[in-house]
Amino acid sequence: MIGVLLVDDDPLTIDVHRRHLERIDGFEVIGECHDARSAVSAILDAAPGVIDLVLLDVTMPDGTGVDVLRHVRARGVAVDVIAVTGVRDADIVRQMVALGVAQYLVKPFTFAMLAERLRQYLDFRRRASDAAGTATQEEIDGLLGALRPPAMTVLPKGLSAESLERVARAVRHDGPLSAVEAAEQTGLSRVSARRYLEHLAEAGRVERLPRYHGRGRPESEYRWRS
Repeated sequence: MIGVLLVDDDPLTIDVHRRHLERIDGFEVIGECHDARSAVSAILDAAPGVIDLVLLDVTMPDGTGVDVLRHVRARGVAVDVIAVTGVRDADIVRQMVALGVAQYLVKPFTFAMLAERLRQYLDFRRRASDAAGTATQEEIDGLLGALRPPAMTVLPKGLSAESLERVARAVRHDGPLSAVEAAEQTGLSRVSARRYLEHLAEAGRVERLPRYHGRGRPESEYRWRS
């Protein structure tokens, strides 16, 4: 379980982040901070292994996310950080990257976008654990690529990011699924579920396979690509 510290000066944003994390397997909120000073204290005072990841805002009344990272890095704390902020200033982004943020997510964003970044982070942790010791070039490339956001694509007309995430999550956790089974899992119609599944197949996220029932024509089932 990944222990997460939420840092944001807006209580409503903290609440949204917490509710999002409750929907994603593998993460547990272990603390909340509403200013830079308390964030630094929480990170430095935490026992090793308690805080694995910080969702860090950039702008706060008593300092910035950059300030927080400078303080904790100066003390040798290598906690993982995902910046979650409305700040788009390129210089701030460069400073945050130089201080070791794993991701930089700009508000506003959908639950699907946050979930994708957090799953990338989980993949990064898994790869880092598997590559303990002397890593091969392939393992290093995999580590570097695990945190790279996928290319943003415009969804076809009639498809929504939220419904796409529901279908993807159903296949990932309960697949392989047919369109009928995906529809039952997500509450969508069979036709809509098939459209989302086909979009995921075209994007390379799922694999389309034949499912045979006796001598008749096989139906398609969709399996998540690991």
